[in-house]
Amino acid sequence: MTERSGCGQCRSGEPLPFAFTMAFHPIVDIERNEVWGYEALVRGTEGQGAGYILGQVNDDNRYRFDQACRTKAIELAGGLFPAGDVRLSINFLPNAVYEPAACIRATLEAARRIGFSHRRIMFEFTENERMTDVAHVQRIVADYRQRGFLTALDDFGAGYAGLGLLARFQPDLIKLDMELIRGIADSPARRAIVSGVIGIARTLGVAVIAEGIETEGELSALREAGITLFQGYLFARPAVAALPELSPAGMQQAA
Repeated sequence: MTERSGCGQCRSGEPLPFAFTMAFHPIVDIERNEVWGYEALVRGTEGQGAGYILGQVNDDNRYRFDQACRTKAIELAGGLFPAGDVRLSINFLPNAVYEPAACIRATLEAARRIGFSHRRIMFEFTENERMTDVAHVQRIVADYRQRGFLTALDDFGAGYAGLGLLARFQPDLIKLDMELIRGIADSPARRAIVSGVIGIARTLGVAVIAEGIETEGELSALREAGITLFQGYLFARPAVAALPELSPAGMQQAA
């Protein structure tokens, strides 16, 4: 896929061959006992999961899909939590951004049209995403941060290049992969690894979010390690085109 063909995809106005919507999943700040932000997760309009939609993304529609996801997330967020400082987290495909300044225009325009401050938007990219050009992704992250967006490295600890990517990208946040923290309450090794990551992040000025929290034991162990931002089923499950109701049990445990 060339830059010119990517640009042509976005300008053609041709609709995607499939419909989708977004579900929202809260990120909780336990120090303040409030929602820090919501991650927008792609879903089918008839209840299909993310895999069903992502399975239809290919080289012919990748650019249009990435742009459409950003716009859809902002439009829905503008109706669900238009005011305040609650963030909107959007996953993006690094390989679908051919030129940062050009590909961000639709996002900025959508935010302006909806009246949703772009400074409340966080872009997540994952170390599991196949990066054909790491230097190019580095330019994307640098451009987004310069424009006032937050950036986050998702699934941290799931692959082999996490520390290297952290050193190169210097995102605002990292999201610890759920496989790294699963069973952490009973694993001294996992607690030691997470503690080390937190220390590195703190030195770099990078905040840490623990995702995939399902048990009170996981929450307790990670709180003791110094993490304050959490995401997972213990607090709520994603809700399609709506804000999920927070679990009273999860919030009481966090309090």
